Amino acid sequence: MAIGRPVSLTNNVASKTISVTATASQTLFTVTGGYRINQVAVFRNGVRLADGSDFTARDGATVTLLSAAAAGDVLEFQIFDDFRVADAIINASAEQTISGNLTVTGTITGLTSVTGAAIGISSGGTVVGAAKTLNFIGTGNTFAMNGDTVDISIAGGGGGGGGLGTAINYEDGTTSPFSYFDRETTVSANLMLDATTAGVSTSIIVSVIPNINISSGVAVTVGAGKTMIIDVLQIGDL
Repeated sequence: MAIGRPVSLTNNVASKTISVTATASQTLFTVTGGYRINQVAVFRNGVRLADGSDFTARDGATVTLLSAAAAGDVLEFQIFDDFRVADAIINASAEQTISGNLTVTGTITGLTSVTGAAIGISSGGTVVGAAKTLNFIGTGNTFAMNGDTVDISIAGGGGGGGGLGTAINYEDGTTSPFSYFDRETTVSANLMLDATTAGVSTSIIVSVIPNINISSGVAVTVGAGKTMIIDVLQIGDL
């Protein structure tokens, strides 16, 4: 047992001990792995030395004996540090690497960026793959938050009938050559048709529905450089 004041540790403090054998008249010792200043205990041949009276340790790397050691003296350095569980997340750490999978139950807040991660891509509720980047080319694409999901609407949708209207499917669910559109519809919320929703350059905005009702208090605005055309296919004459 070491002679001198014993070392006591609290539950959140851990320590490690490094032992070296001195050479004749050695005073300077390098502590492997370093230490926190004022967080190291030094023993010579089992006797604890006093900081400032028997040794100095002020640079976090070396310990200097004020009285030179004899050849064969055993110096022990007991180093104190905060307790750390291997591979645990370190609180308030600027950078940390975790090897293996990380499973989080709950909500992650404050995340500013993710590097190397992939996002799952679904179509009609079916996973079709994964990618790191979603790049939507063209105009008219809209994004809306729906809880934890982003709903993406892509302009130019529809099937059958040359891509106009809503597709009519066969009994087995596959798309037929036909589509339909109603003769009448209602605009129930404010709608701006400008460069953010209808192309960045001069363009024609077409509605193939002949009768458009606008709810009371709702505004439909055609932005600068845009032209709105109703019933361009003369469906009302059918």
